[in-house]
Amino acid sequence: MELKDSREIAAPRENVWAALMDPEVLKACIPGCQEMTGSPEEGFEAVVVQKVGPVKATFKGAVSLENMTAPEAATLTGEGKGGAAGFAKGGADIRLEEVPGGTMLHYDVTAKVGGKLAQLGSRIVDGFAKKMADQFFERFKAEIEGPAAPAEEPEPELVEAGEEAPRKGMFGRLFKGRTA
Repeated sequence: MELKDSREIAAPRENVWAALMDPEVLKACIPGCQEMTGSPEEGFEAVVVQKVGPVKATFKGAVSLENMTAPEAATLTGEGKGGAAGFAKGGADIRLEEVPGGTMLHYDVTAKVGGKLAQLGSRIVDGFAKKMADQFFERFKAEIEGPAAPAEEPEPELVEAGEEAPRKGMFGRLFKGRTA
């Protein structure tokens, strides 16, 4: 499975790089991560619980960082074993590019699975991998940028005395022109 994408993050490149190297940030961003220890120099070890199709497993794995050029690029390689469920291994090339207003994070991910996971079929596994990557990078972006501002509530429409309030949605269309 291969996946390429990019995300714009409203933060300086140095801050994005520091977050990528922080085990606490990574733990908060990896879906199902129960435990994350280690350092960029020695690598990270993690315990992740996930359900892929009908297979639920606890994966214990290690991730190492190579080809690090702070704060521009790094290669992450890792392998996780989920007992009878099988294994997953892969890597990601990450590149950080300065853009107006922040940083563009580019990533190229490759992954392979074996055991029961491989028997699920590539469509299920590829869909799951894409969903995991999307969740990770959305959480990562939110972790760096902070919580999104709440959406503003629309102002209620004022209705003159004697006028009927406009009807909205499906029921408004069904009963348009009818009086109560």
